[in-house]
Amino acid sequence: MSDVKTLSERIDTLETRLTFQDETIETLNKTITAQWQKIDALTRQIVHLNERLQEAETRAPGAANEPPPHY
Repeated sequence: MSDVKTLSERIDTLETRLTFQDETIETLNKTITAQWQKIDALTRQIVHLNERLQEAETRAPGAANEPPPHY
């Protein structure tokens, strides 16, 4: 009878650990998903800003490599 009780306690402990691990994995998954969404948004923003910068450089008067007038 003692063996059955010991096995039952071990199973209960394992089930508790499994439940905790499942919750932890779910929390980590949500965190990683949110981070990827933020990274994706920031990447799109960088691309957009880079396009705007290139457009502004092409519209800027004078060549970009000219030295300033005080030289």
